[in-house]
Amino acid sequence: MTDRADAGDSTATDDHALDVPLRGVEVDAETRCRHYRTDRDVVAIALPCCETFYPCIECHEALADHEASRWPPARFDEPAVLCGRCGAQLSIAAYLDCDHRCPQCDGGFNPGCRHHWDRYFAVE
Repeated sequence: MTDRADAGDSTATDDHALDVPLRGVEVDAETRCRHYRTDRDVVAIALPCCETFYPCIECHEALADHEASRWPPARFDEPAVLCGRCGAQLSIAAYLDCDHRCPQCDGGFNPGCRHHWDRYFAVE
């Protein structure tokens, strides 16, 4: 499933069929966006406010018509993290514990993302 808000919004689809609601600014087939484009920026996070996957909080701010909310710890068992390489949906707990590698395909995630976890998840 893809969604477009405007001409500057593009979404990812590819052979592994990312069949989730995914929005972002200039998103490629592995969920990299205009804001984060390294080879390891391949995670999209569904926000609880809209249950839509975004490559980053900046994409949500650019495209959503509401404030972002964070996942509470009581919901960390829900699948809310998407691997852009293989399409696996990870629970928040699995993502936070995965040592920056997808447990399904072993693809590397950007370790710098941990510095932004508090923007998505209610963590200290």
